Amino acid sequence: MSFTDAEIAYLRSQHLGRIATASAKGTPDVAPVTFEVLADGRLEISGLDNPKTIKWRNVEATQKAAFVVDDLATVDPWRPRGVKVRGFASADRDDAGRAVIRIRPSTIWSWALNVGAETHFAGTIERREVED
Repeated sequence: MSFTDAEIAYLRSQHLGRIATASAKGTPDVAPVTFEVLADGRLEISGLDNPKTIKWRNVEATQKAAFVVDDLATVDPWRPRGVKVRGFASADRDDAGRAVIRIRPSTIWSWALNVGAETHFAGTIERREVED
């Protein structure tokens, strides 16, 4: 599994994330999306009509995407938390025939989720590579 139990619990508690893609020419795009964490550790991005979207065309062209979910656990004290993923992306169909984008994480960053994790930035961000 690519995500820790704490990251899965956090992701499943959230309703929206943002997917970032780029065209074959490098033009960036970011879009708010609904998502779910699949049992195999991939992220599945659904949408109203995915094949007509920029994100879908970009994924078909590059097979790459980044994804982030974050929020503020509290504002006083200031306590952001979240998960960021970069990885291989595919434009697929789910078992019901819906057009979905799936991201297989290659790198995961998380902050304020994994108690006691080794951090790499500002004493709060954990970064790890995911092995296939």
